[in-house]
Amino acid sequence: MSRLPFEFFLALRYLRPKRTFVSVITLISVLGVTLGVAVLIIVISVMTGFDKQLQERLLGFDSHMKIFQRNLETAGTEPLDNWQDVLKLVKEHPDVVGVAPTVLSKVMIETQPDAGSGLIEAPIIRGIAPEFEATVSDLLKDVVYGEPDLAGHSMIMGIDLASLLRVRVGDRVAVYSHHALLRMKESKGEEIVPADDFLITGIFDAGMWDYNYNVVAMSLGSAQGLLGMDGSVSALTVRLNDPMKVSRVQAELQLKLGAHYRITTWMQENSVILTALQVEKNMMFYILFFIMIVAAFGIMNSQITFVVQKTREIGMLKALGTSRLSIVVLFLTQSFVVGVVGVSVGFGMGILMLKYRNEFLDVMNRWTGLELFPASTYQFSRLPAVIDSGDITIICGSALIICVLAGVIPAWTAARLRPVQALRND
Repeated sequence: MSRLPFEFFLALRYLRPKRTFVSVITLISVLGVTLGVAVLIIVISVMTGFDKQLQERLLGFDSHMKIFQRNLETAGTEPLDNWQDVLKLVKEHPDVVGVAPTVLSKVMIETQPDAGSGLIEAPIIRGIAPEFEATVSDLLKDVVYGEPDLAGHSMIMGIDLASLLRVRVGDRVAVYSHHALLRMKESKGEEIVPADDFLITGIFDAGMWDYNYNVVAMSLGSAQGLLGMDGSVSALTVRLNDPMKVSRVQAELQLKLGAHYRITTWMQENSVILTALQVEKNMMFYILFFIMIVAAFGIMNSQITFVVQKTREIGMLKALGTSRLSIVVLFLTQSFVVGVVGVSVGFGMGILMLKYRNEFLDVMNRWTGLELFPASTYQFSRLPAVIDSGDITIICGSALIICVLAGVIPAWTAARLRPVQALRND
């Protein structure tokens, strides 16, 4: 004697694989749910991984806030002269864990090969004071070749820029600044300002192509001399104990420093890409969710066909005294079982694919001969993914609810059948 409830026992019995049209439709429905759940888990986890890893890279390489001196006449910014006083004021805030001066400017770099003409690129230089910089970013920790030595006329360069310029640790490059070009222009060609010669002492890998290609770093003094800034800096960079508090701290510091200073945050500077990722994640969720809705129609179709084929059995159950509620529960149980099987297999498939996502991507790259995940476009060399329990619960729970709801109409139709009519029609 089975210990299972009557409705559950019949539901499992009717769902046993048989070579019938209903069984084929049921199998297709299970596969639809499986694919829908698996694809949703993979896509949403990858999008969440993108968002989280992007934030980690942004917050690791760059600061949480930047403080500039405002030019009230032009509404732009100007060099910050009294940066030491401002640094002390900012550091007094309880949420601030580090403040550092920096010089930021676009420059032109030319390689100096032994033979042939040099290669030219125009990255952004970051003039930094190593003793301060360590409190606001991980730039010096990201050096993978050479040493983070910025003494004298030396610099560290991003790994992608170094590869493009075909330079390595120990090579020298010529650096042309906007300040030098402006001096030559003002002298109408009478003054020739030679390029500054810099030694590459280290190559860093920030984990993002944009930083690795567009940024070089040198000492604060070298950058000030290169740009003729005479002790002033471009901005102060600030790190907080919690980057998510940046909006509140920005408002408090702005009130403290006054209108002569402009404060920007990492959220403002990267708002476009962060918003785009969130919108894309939401859109992908809604679009891919239709896969499970299609699978639900398959479940409904199989249940309706099953009701038609089992009209006689339903009539006999009703004649023996089975209530409408029991008939409804029987068919909803079938939909529930199909949903549980589809969701479980889809969950397992999704987790398995996420675990071996980069190995699968490498195989596809070799088979197609194409770079399916270019670092220059997506900023990461490997495909990120974060399995969020909240997202997984929403995906699996919603899929299961849709599967059960797909059986409501067939279950209600079966429950309304009259015993005499069902047996006569059969």
